[in-house]
Amino acid sequence: MGKTMEELYREREQRVLDAIALKKPDRVPILAHFSFFPAKYSEMTLEEVMYDPEKLWKAQWKTLTEFEPDMDNNPFALRSIGPLLEILDFKQLKWPGHGVAADVSYQFIDGEYMMADEYDAFLADPTDFTLRTYWPRIFGALKAFEKLPPLRDIVTYAMGTPFGFGAFGSPEMIEALETLKKAGEKSIQVAYYSRLFTEKAREAGFPMQYGGFTQAPFDTLSDYFRGTKGSMFDMYRRPDKVIKACEKLLPVMLELAVNASRISGNPRIFIPIHKGLDGFMSQEQFKRFFWPTLRDLLMALINEGLTPCVLWEGDCTSRLDIIKDVPPARALYAFEATDIFKAKDALDTQVCIRGNVPPSLLATGTPEDIRAYCKKLIDIVGKDGGYIMDSAAGFDDAKPENVKAMFEFTKEYGLY
Repeated sequence: MGKTMEELYREREQRVLDAIALKKPDRVPILAHFSFFPAKYSEMTLEEVMYDPEKLWKAQWKTLTEFEPDMDNNPFALRSIGPLLEILDFKQLKWPGHGVAADVSYQFIDGEYMMADEYDAFLADPTDFTLRTYWPRIFGALKAFEKLPPLRDIVTYAMGTPFGFGAFGSPEMIEALETLKKAGEKSIQVAYYSRLFTEKAREAGFPMQYGGFTQAPFDTLSDYFRGTKGSMFDMYRRPDKVIKACEKLLPVMLELAVNASRISGNPRIFIPIHKGLDGFMSQEQFKRFFWPTLRDLLMALINEGLTPCVLWEGDCTSRLDIIKDVPPARALYAFEATDIFKAKDALDTQVCIRGNVPPSLLATGTPEDIRAYCKKLIDIVGKDGGYIMDSAAGFDDAKPENVKAMFEFTKEYGLY
């Protein structure tokens, strides 16, 4: 008699939990950030799934049920948002069918969306700065917000009440508020599909990988506010401001994750790492600017009973002895370009390791190449548990036969 969907769900969940706890599960778990692979696998354009949630559902469900990862990654928050981004006239991103071709993935538009001389305004009141300065710069449809008076003036002083709301009556502001209404409706639609997908996946025996998302404070500052160039200069020209801004962002990043986990009921929190890598900052800069608030975030999440799932998007081989300073068996580190075999040596008794079949091999290699690489990963990194099979990054350009070889081999050979 076959297993029920509920039994399969518990089995898959426990397999991943055992790996994170540095135990030996029944076999090596296999997870995936499928990214836009489901669209191509289902012979759809990337633009189609960005703008049609039903097509995205069909593509993701086909991929989930045919490859059967131990957990899936809910696709709707990142890959059904074309209409929402368009309504807001979002400036920080190009997406399939908008700025790039229909079959090309996202392109982030790096820039200084907060100027160097605006640190004090940000530190004094991040919410006010975001609404009246940052939003008008990144959302073309909300440019009218830059004409708002400081909201604290309206709220704090009774005398501001008769005149303070005048800005909300201008034609430009009325149009911007109408845009927010439309954006809210699209956000509700995304949330609906996301929640329903999670429910249906559970009924089919598949847990979700993550229940929330957050970022390292430095990454938030650098990615979205100061930009790569600006943050590089800031570490030399205004280091104290950088540290204060990261400290200001820390509770915001924690609250973002905790609130999402409470809603989802899932304790695993996804944290992509962008700037804390070997190619961006020196070891001393990492110790001074990046790691202190990231570690504080990791510890706070762990103290909340959550599991930080960190994706180091690049090479951080030189950082291994630093980033192992977390409680044992309480976090998951996925590696892209880091030497995963050195990571195994450095983190073996501390952190579960995930990855890192190269996307280039998945795109250009053969199934035999994939099986050989996976065998090496299982034999060395998967020895004694504490390992999860995955690619180094998304599967966007992977050959279906290579993805199939990766999944089948792991399930057959990865038994403990």
